[in-house]
Amino acid sequence: MTASYNKRFIYFICLVSAMGGLLFGYDWVVIGGAVKFYEQFFGLGGNPVLQGIATSAALVGCMFGALTAGALADRYGRKPLLILAAVLFTVSAVATGVFNVFGWFCLARLVGGVGIGLASAISPMYIAEVSPAEVRGRLVSLNQMTIVLGILAAQIANWAIARPDVGGQIDPWNITMGWRWMFWAETVPAAAFLVMAFFIPESPRWLALNGRRGVSRSILSRIGGLEYAEGELAGIAASVANAPAQKAGLKDLFCKRYARLLVLGVIIAVFQQWCGTNVIFIYAQDVFAGAGYSVSEAFLNIIVTGIANVVFTILALQVVDRWGRRSLMLLGSGGLALIYLVLGLCFRAGVTGIVMVLLTVAAIACYALTLAPVTWVLLSEIFPNRVRGIAMAVCTFALWVGSCTLTFAFPSMNAALGCSGSFLIYAAICLCGFLYFLKACPETKGKSLEQLENEL
Repeated sequence: MTASYNKRFIYFICLVSAMGGLLFGYDWVVIGGAVKFYEQFFGLGGNPVLQGIATSAALVGCMFGALTAGALADRYGRKPLLILAAVLFTVSAVATGVFNVFGWFCLARLVGGVGIGLASAISPMYIAEVSPAEVRGRLVSLNQMTIVLGILAAQIANWAIARPDVGGQIDPWNITMGWRWMFWAETVPAAAFLVMAFFIPESPRWLALNGRRGVSRSILSRIGGLEYAEGELAGIAASVANAPAQKAGLKDLFCKRYARLLVLGVIIAVFQQWCGTNVIFIYAQDVFAGAGYSVSEAFLNIIVTGIANVVFTILALQVVDRWGRRSLMLLGSGGLALIYLVLGLCFRAGVTGIVMVLLTVAAIACYALTLAPVTWVLLSEIFPNRVRGIAMAVCTFALWVGSCTLTFAFPSMNAALGCSGSFLIYAAICLCGFLYFLKACPETKGKSLEQLENEL
């Protein structure tokens, strides 16, 4: 980062915003460790429909949160939505572990999902709007960094809380209380996020677009000095001058002018989920059971995948502004297609043990380096200032629709086709994604949001 920028201030506000990603990652993956325990508590065994409802309830909330995020963020600002997300995370973490009735359990998960939907749409958008152009990719990728740290924290918490098997059987404490503590552990980071969210400024771009240029100039000056602030405000003013005066809505977004970008954004968002890697996080116990591992062994293998996820996300922070977004999307989709093809064939051949762990780690590493962070970077960059809020909401909604369908379908698909058939399907999806991105994905690195608006 250029020396003239206030690095401490920039990293503080970006990391606080990205805490929404940490809670998103924790809340999203904690259920993977709790699933075998609460399924027995609620008597869901042998019913893939109810199992799918339990794991996808939060994702329904994600869709609602993401769909409403854009309009609310454009009307009230980015900061109030981050605070609201923190409140919902805290309430859900407490309530999920309290309820003894399956319906109320699902409702609590849905509330947490609304928080995930809000945070997943607002956090990367906020970071993109406060970041200097030459380091925007790295800073937006911080959101993915905190997501994977949240995932790893959930995996470690699940492993630390769960008691070992007794005589090959699940310890009864895990069924009555263990899964509750897995959800309750989230209250600590949720409360920290709630407190710190009050200490970050509003997005200077949102302020400028809403007639508060003085406050916007003050924040931009604190980021990069007065000259930087005046240059950013001039770019924002030029983008506003070329756009209609009224607030943007869904009708504006779906017009011909933005059609190509909207289609690209929706496909990027859905592909990040349908590429299949997130199944490994949520249904990791099933995947490793198919590879011949017990529940206790699966928890340790899951932590290994979490560590790989963190390591390669750190590497992604270093390369996203050097290698570029397009190259990483192609590397990710093509690499996963090959890995899933081998993984599916190995499941079909009955291969078990360390080979399957290594292939699973390779898939996680490829995803963490490429598709996971770059999706959020591209979605926060490709849309003009005027429609960025509503466009991010629509694309994030599409992402969670993709995640919900993926998560709900996997138990039934796995029962019908096994892990082999499931991963071969994901390989075919990744190949299709590679061919599409080869044709349609632009390069956005090193350009201001206003410059990208003019080009795209």
